[in-house]
Amino acid sequence: MIGRRGAVLAWLCVLLVAAAIVARLGVDTDMSAFLPRDPSPAQRVLVDQLRDGVVSRLVLVAVVGVPPPKAAAINRGLAARLRADHDFVTVENGDESGFARDREFLWSNRYLLTDPGDYSASGLRTALRRDLAALGSSAGFLVKQTLAADPTGAMLRLLARQMSEGGGPARNEGVWASADGTRSLLLARLHAAGSDLDGAERALSAIRTGFAAEAGGTAAALIVSGPPVFAVEARARIKSDATRLSALASLLVAGALLTAYRSPRVLALAFVPVVSGALVGVAAVGVVFRNVHGITLGFGATLIGEAVDYAVYLFSQTVPGDSPEATLKRISPTLGLGVLTSICGFSAMLLSRFDGFAQLGVFTIAGLVTAASVTRWVLPALIPASFAGVREPPIPGAILRLPRLRAVIPPLALLAAISLALGQGTFWAGDLSSLSPVPPDMQRLDQSLRQDMRAPDAAYLVVVKRHGSDAALEAAELLTARLDPVIRQGGLAGLDSPATYLPSLATQRARQAALPDAAKLAESLDAALDGMPFQPNLFAPFQAAIADARAKPPITRARVDGTSLSLRLDSLLLHQGEDWTATLSLRGVTSRSAVALAIADVPGADLINLKAESDGLLRVYLREGVSLAVLGAVAICVL
Repeated sequence: MIGRRGAVLAWLCVLLVAAAIVARLGVDTDMSAFLPRDPSPAQRVLVDQLRDGVVSRLVLVAVVGVPPPKAAAINRGLAARLRADHDFVTVENGDESGFARDREFLWSNRYLLTDPGDYSASGLRTALRRDLAALGSSAGFLVKQTLAADPTGAMLRLLARQMSEGGGPARNEGVWASADGTRSLLLARLHAAGSDLDGAERALSAIRTGFAAEAGGTAAALIVSGPPVFAVEARARIKSDATRLSALASLLVAGALLTAYRSPRVLALAFVPVVSGALVGVAAVGVVFRNVHGITLGFGATLIGEAVDYAVYLFSQTVPGDSPEATLKRISPTLGLGVLTSICGFSAMLLSRFDGFAQLGVFTIAGLVTAASVTRWVLPALIPASFAGVREPPIPGAILRLPRLRAVIPPLALLAAISLALGQGTFWAGDLSSLSPVPPDMQRLDQSLRQDMRAPDAAYLVVVKRHGSDAALEAAELLTARLDPVIRQGGLAGLDSPATYLPSLATQRARQAALPDAAKLAESLDAALDGMPFQPNLFAPFQAAIADARAKPPITRARVDGTSLSLRLDSLLLHQGEDWTATLSLRGVTSRSAVALAIADVPGADLINLKAESDGLLRVYLREGVSLAVLGAVAICVL
C-alpha cells in the first residue's frame, strides 16, 4: 500500500512540475522552426516573407453590389474608420488625401530622389525647349503647374517612374476600382505580423464591422482576401476539423471501452496515461527548446494518442482474482517491447535537421515513456480492487482469426508494390499549393482581386543581405545598375527596388553635390533663357528649390512614413537586428540566365524563384521524412 501511495504521490509531483513549466511556455508559430538548421538564403527569404514581409500583412477589400457612386462613398467611409484603428498601419484606396501626401513627399524631395539633371546652360536650354513643346500637348496642364519650380521635369520623371514601377489600379469616383467599375477597391496593411493570427482576426473583424456601419441597409456586399484572410480562415477550418474529428474519435474510443468494461471509472483511467504523457511531453520540449511550436502540439497530441493502448492492454489482461501488479509482471515484456518499438521509431526524428521535427521527437518519446510509467506504477493504485478485464471481446475472435484474411495480405502488398513501381508520374505531391486548406473559389477570388489591384508579379526576387540599412540600400542601387541593361535588352520587363523610395545616403549626397550653387545656376539659367519667350524671374522658385535641396538633410526612413510609399519600402527592405535584406521584385522575367549573369559579381546577391523554392523546400521535407521513416523502421526491425 505504501508503494502505491508513493507512486501516486510521485506522479502528482511530476504533473505539478510539468504544469508549472508549461504555464510559462509560449506557443511559437515561427515557421523558421521548420527550416533546416543551415537554411539557404532562398529558404530564409521565404520564411522572412511569411513572418515579417509586408505581403503577409496586406488585406484586399472590395465593395460590390451597389452603383459606383454609392460603393465609392462606402469605400471612403470604411477607409476613414480603419485609418483611426490602431490595428492598421496604412489604408489606401486611391483617394485624393493619399495622393496628396505622396505628391508632397515627392515634390519636396524630387532632387534627392532622382538622378541629377544637366544644369549647364545647354542642358537647361534643352529642357526649356522640351517644356515649350509639352505645353501644347496633352501633358501641358501638368507642365504648366510645375514649370516655374521644376523646369527640368524632375517631378514628372518621378511620377512616371512611380507609375511604371508601382503600377496601380484604375480609379472611379475618386477611389480605386476594377477596370469594369463593378468593384470599389481598398488595400489595408495590418500591424499584426504574418504569424499573429489573433491580431489578424481582430483586424478583419474591424473591417467587417466598419463596412456594416457604412453600408447600412443597402445591398452592398463586402469581399476580403489576402494572406491574413487565408491564415485566419485556415486556422478556423483546421480547428473546426480537428475538434470535430477528435471528438468523434474520442467518442468511438470511449464507446468501445464502455462496451468492453462497462465502467465509467475504468474509462476515465484509460485516458490518465495519455493526459499525463501529453503534459510531460510539452514540458520536455520546453526544457530542451525553450518553447513549443504550435505544429508540435497538434501532431504530437495525435501521435501520443497511442498511449491509450497501454491502459487497454493492462485492463484486458487482468483476470478475476489476479492483482494488477501480477498482471503487469506477466505482460511487462510485451508492453515494454511495444514502448521500445515506438521509441525507436520516433527517436529517428531527433536526428532531423529541422528543429520542428526534433521537437516532435522529444514530445512523443517523453510522452510515451511517461504514459508507460503511469500504466506500470500509477494505474494499479487506481484500478478498482474487484476489476477484471472482459474475457470475451465484443468482436468474436473467430472473425479476426479467419485464415482467408491472412491469405489476402501478401497479394495485396505485392500489388501495391507493383503499382508504385510501374506508376506514371510522381507518387508524392511536390506542389506546396496542394497542401493549402484554402478552398479553390477563395484562391480564384484572390487572384481576381490582385488583377484588379494590378499587383506586380513577384515570382522572381533578387535579395542581398548587408549589415545596416544604408549598406543594403547601396547594394540595391548596385543591383539596379546591373539589371538596367537586361531591361533594355528585353530579358526583364522591370523591377521594384527599395532604393527607389529611399536612396542611400551616398547617393543622396552625390545628387546634392551635383546641384549647382546659386551663382552658377543663375548664370546658366540666364544664358539658357536668352531669346526664349519666358517672363523675367519666372524661374525664381526653381532657383529657391535647388538651394533648398543643396542644404536640406538627407531623407530618412521616418520621413517616408505617412505615405503609401512606405508600404512599398517596407515590403522590399526587411531587417532582423543589424542585418538588413534588400529585395528587388522583378517583373516579366524572360531570360533568367541574363538576370543571373548580371548580378553574379555582386557579393551575397541571390536570384530566387519563390514558387520553385517553396516546392523545393517541400521536397526536402519529403526526402528527410522518408529517410527518417526508413531509419526508424530499421531500428524497430533490429529491436
